[in-house]
Amino acid sequence: MTVVKPNSGRAKVLYALCSTEEPPPSPKIKGLEAAPVYAIDAEGLRAIVSDTLSQRLRPERRNITAHQGVLHALMEAGTVLPMRFGVIARNAEAIRKLLVANRKSINEHIERFRGRVEMGLRVSWDTSNIYEYFVETHPLLKESRDEVYGKSVNVSRDDKVELGRLYESLRAADRKACTEQVKEVLFDYCEEIVENPLKRDKDIMNLACLVDRDKIDEFAKGIFQASKSFNNVYLFDYTGPWAPHNFVTLDLHAPSTKKKSEDDGDHTE
Repeated sequence: MTVVKPNSGRAKVLYALCSTEEPPPSPKIKGLEAAPVYAIDAEGLRAIVSDTLSQRLRPERRNITAHQGVLHALMEAGTVLPMRFGVIARNAEAIRKLLVANRKSINEHIERFRGRVEMGLRVSWDTSNIYEYFVETHPLLKESRDEVYGKSVNVSRDDKVELGRLYESLRAADRKACTEQVKEVLFDYCEEIVENPLKRDKDIMNLACLVDRDKIDEFAKGIFQASKSFNNVYLFDYTGPWAPHNFVTLDLHAPSTKKKSEDDGDHTE
């Protein structure tokens, strides 16, 4: 096996944290700027890093893809705590100090997520025109629309706004009811659920679910069970396994010193 020879004085891109009980990263794994990924250990904890000459990482697609690729490779081998994209420490000593200063919180997170992964579930309305779908499936909206546009060719702005509010409220109510219905089923198959923001009008829910690694197949069955309560307009799409991004709440802090050290870096997670 090829041994990675890191430059201890060079800045480090931080990808993940884990216990030294986990297997070290393969030297074949490449991180940002195609740099080899390796481990820095301290007091039973391990930081997964790569060297960089950059002072700031741009959130470009290739960089984010490289970051996610490292996390995916690490997660397949064991339990890791993923770090957000773009965290850079000044050097190896800054990483070691970070591990020591935050060891209690890091260890608590490692125990919480040991043997667990994140699964994603998106549910959406599979229709070409979501507004027309709601008009056809909600008599109140249909009645209000027909009344507004049946008055005159020139519909007032206030009437349009009021109709839009009715549509938005009906859509929000349906989203909430569907989400609660699905979550009630999935809680039998996962430990925790986080509701993430929605990006499209057709989106109903975007859930992150914390699942035991050895129960992923059971979780898939749970999704199938939940979907049986909905017709074909509802599209269920699940992804994973991923590192538990949506559940890690680490707030890393640099060790306090009387005099600010050159070793301290940007360590906010």
